[in-house]
Amino acid sequence: MKKPLVGALFAVLLMGAGIAPATAAAPSAAPSAATAPAPVRAAVGFAGTVALSNCSGSVVRTPASQPGDPALVLSNGHCLETGFPAPGTVVYNRSSSRSFTLLNASGRGVGTLRASKIAYGTMTDTDISVYQLTSTYAQIKSRYGIDALELSTTHPVQGTAITVVSGYWKRTYSCNVDGFVYRLKEGSWTWKDSVRYTSGCQTIGGTSGSPVIDNATGKVVAVNNTGNEDGQRCTDNNPCEVDENGQVTVRQGINYAQQTYGIAACVGAGNVFDLNRTGCTLPKP
Repeated sequence: MKKPLVGALFAVLLMGAGIAPATAAAPSAAPSAATAPAPVRAAVGFAGTVALSNCSGSVVRTPASQPGDPALVLSNGHCLETGFPAPGTVVYNRSSSRSFTLLNASGRGVGTLRASKIAYGTMTDTDISVYQLTSTYAQIKSRYGIDALELSTTHPVQGTAITVVSGYWKRTYSCNVDGFVYRLKEGSWTWKDSVRYTSGCQTIGGTSGSPVIDNATGKVVAVNNTGNEDGQRCTDNNPCEVDENGQVTVRQGINYAQQTYGIAACVGAGNVFDLNRTGCTLPKP
């Protein structure tokens, strides 16, 4: 996991030495015909992202969410204030009063949002937390002029241009979806069908929970959660890839995210999580 305190200390040391962490450049586009212009990526800003006390996140909605529904905030399961959920554990409808700093498009904090509960959280099969807020989407729009980010309901595609947007650091990372990992194992936890980034997204501690945005659609396709820091095999902060045959691959310096397209199927009327809804495949308590 991208431990926020470790990452924060690392960044402070770099800045103290006069070296700011580099913002990775996007990889070059694939060669095209000489007469064809290079593809242009859509600009992705910070509007709708949030800063947690230890991580990043975003205000999100499903395609069916209504303006009067209580808004939702997406982050990682390992960012929960209750600590890392043990393997096999699901946090469901648990009271919370956690606060979030809402950012505008330029990355400036414009207000504080507050949770009423942890609607869902786990580190089993995936690494997500979803908070329900005391404010509705309409109230957030009226007070701050900011819309929620929409969750994509389709599996992302290899090669897609993406941006990881960190509300904690107020930084963005641009790269592409390099591929998908059958099983991503880190310490005691195992995640399914994880997104692997190309090397351009050199995310650091504190970027945990950042939305991964499809540049073409502006929708959230994943949530940033980890990377192999030291080249170790399947240890904490050093996830390894395991294929269908059990073959293990270690990719030092490569970072990963968890897909989010399955969340919407688990959210019913009023933005209420219902794990028994048709099509909902999230782990149950």
